Amino acid sequence: MNAICEAQPFTTTWYVKDLTTGEEAHRDGHLIVPSASTRKTSILVYALSQAHAGKLDLAEPCTVEARLQKDVTSGTYQYMTPGVVLPLRDALVNMIITSDNVCTQLVLERLDREALNAWCRRIGMANTTHRASIPPAGLPWDHKMDRTATTTAADQGLLLDRLLRGAEDAEAAAALGCSPELCRLALDILSWQRLRTLIPSLLPADTRVAHKTGRDARGRSDAGIVYRDGRPLFILAAYADRVPDTMPDGLPGFAAAYATVGRLARACWDMIGR
Repeated sequence: MNAICEAQPFTTTWYVKDLTTGEEAHRDGHLIVPSASTRKTSILVYALSQAHAGKLDLAEPCTVEARLQKDVTSGTYQYMTPGVVLPLRDALVNMIITSDNVCTQLVLERLDREALNAWCRRIGMANTTHRASIPPAGLPWDHKMDRTATTTAADQGLLLDRLLRGAEDAEAAAALGCSPELCRLALDILSWQRLRTLIPSLLPADTRVAHKTGRDARGRSDAGIVYRDGRPLFILAAYADRVPDTMPDGLPGFAAAYATVGRLARACWDMIGR
């Protein structure tokens, strides 16, 4: 896995957990990097914890307003007619499966950001910080960390591990502020992901991957749980940072980032559980 990363002229950090043995490994897994949209997994789980506490209603109607469609670069609701209404549950789904930033704003307007950051700290995501609802438009390739949300590969791996345990154990779910049913809902939503150019890209086509991708001016990322034969096989979180627009061979940098993360996932698939 390190050799895959070292072959590229950009920085790739990763964390992996073998769910058949419990063994963990990482490459600069505690290095703080831009989270891009991988942050949305923690937003999803925190929102479900607020629903569990009775502070949010997943059936609440949410209205797409024109103000939410400005400077949005991901998802489909930026193109919808203003005034369209969807339940909060569906806003959460679209925030994950198409990384929709109109829906992300609908969700975040119903949450307290400082409380969200405190929840991340409480569950062990010590190096994850949520900032603006959506990244500022026009960020340069070398933007500073504090311009966007930040995280680490290890933090994302920890969240996914705790979510898996919460799906099977009420005490583990309660530590996230959720129920096992809500943890299972979160895993289902993550598995409905439509953007499959990173972790799933070199895996068998029908592989279940519960994951959230990320894209920002500096790179590409993905963090998820890979299943085999209906059981979780491994957790992988990978962040390709400071990816150039154009590689030395003239091809786009983002394509190399996709390929790198895909190869990391395939290496895990081929070796874990053999």
